[in-house]
Amino acid sequence: MANGGAKCAKQRFLEFLDEKNLRLTAQRRAIVETAFSTREHFTAEQLLAWSRRRDGSVSRATVYRTLPLLTESGLVREMDFGKDYKFYDPNYAEHPHHNHIICQDCEKILEFESQKLERLENEISQRLGFSLKTHRLQITAHCDELKRNGRCKKKAC
Repeated sequence: MANGGAKCAKQRFLEFLDEKNLRLTAQRRAIVETAFSTREHFTAEQLLAWSRRRDGSVSRATVYRTLPLLTESGLVREMDFGKDYKFYDPNYAEHPHHNHIICQDCEKILEFESQKLERLENEISQRLGFSLKTHRLQITAHCDELKRNGRCKKKAC
């Protein structure tokens, strides 16, 4: 599950904590290792459950205090898909120029990159007198698997 970039992102986050004079507690270490060992987008509650597999003492409060630090560091991106909860993108540190398509039915989140879209974004920005700094594209759609089969493997029955 871990990737080569995860070590780099994790190390950068540890440096971020050090710069802010924040301690790396055992609970926070479990949360950070969990967040950077997956490529899957997650909610706070998922991160809590996964982190507790590493360290049963991880508290909900520590997860909710650590998530803003992860996003402030610029290594994890908070994503709002109009739900009562947020999703977090652990792949942002190593791939900041990717886009998302989100299934409205089963909440499956897929990432994609497109040179064509990047060219179009630059073209539009330049035409309107701007220099592109960052972008965020998220497409909300319905799952073809659900439409085709009447059910989706990811959707809870």
